[in-house]
Amino acid sequence: MNSAILYTFRRCPYAMRARIGLHLSTLNPIVREIELKNKPQEMLAVSAKGTVPVLITAEAQIIAESIEIMQYALTQHPDPHSPWLTPEAYQTLLDELPKPQTHALIKANDHDFKPWLDKYKYADRFPEHSQTWYRQQAEIFLQLLEDKLAQQAYLCADSPTMADFAIFPFIRQFANVEPGWFNALPYPNVYQWLQSLVNSSLFLAVMHKYALWLPERSMMQFKQSQHQQVKIIPLCKNENIMNI
Repeated sequence: MNSAILYTFRRCPYAMRARIGLHLSTLNPIVREIELKNKPQEMLAVSAKGTVPVLITAEAQIIAESIEIMQYALTQHPDPHSPWLTPEAYQTLLDELPKPQTHALIKANDHDFKPWLDKYKYADRFPEHSQTWYRQQAEIFLQLLEDKLAQQAYLCADSPTMADFAIFPFIRQFANVEPGWFNALPYPNVYQWLQSLVNSSLFLAVMHKYALWLPERSMMQFKQSQHQQVKIIPLCKNENIMNI
């Protein structure tokens, strides 16, 4: 059993992106699903900022940033036989990891789009402007993605890369604020891209419901079915699971 430990919270988009990276790697840490309102002292002792995700590696390295967890998992523990991507798509994923365009898009998401997303989602906490105004500021990033996706199926290539996996949990959150409005948006490429990723077998695995770690402190492995037969379908159009 891998002695690495992952602290996570199912609905957090940062934790989602870290879990995606781990599912695409050979790592299988012990998972500790927490409540953000009741953070365990064990987590705070290793990461005082108190945010998820936090990965404690088998070598006792503490990684408390989601992108760093993704990079660690994919560079140090790649899985070329991943059940979630074809070998060609997986190699593209690895090839795109160090490229500037990948990191520029993720930086734009985290530093430009995410603050507007928060104000749009919680507009009542920011009465300086209307919810519609905050939404319009966030749409600038959506237009950037729309333009990228007009050139190929995914943000950096014709198969998903770290940019796609790191960004789509936040676009999913944006879409769920006003689903009816989002579905009518003039961003057909973004809509199709988001639907394909959210409805993928990989994301269904990423959103597995783990039992709360507190108070039982039970030992659960991250990958529940290491040997189950899964199809290589990174983008299957299954039932809509936007709200899982």
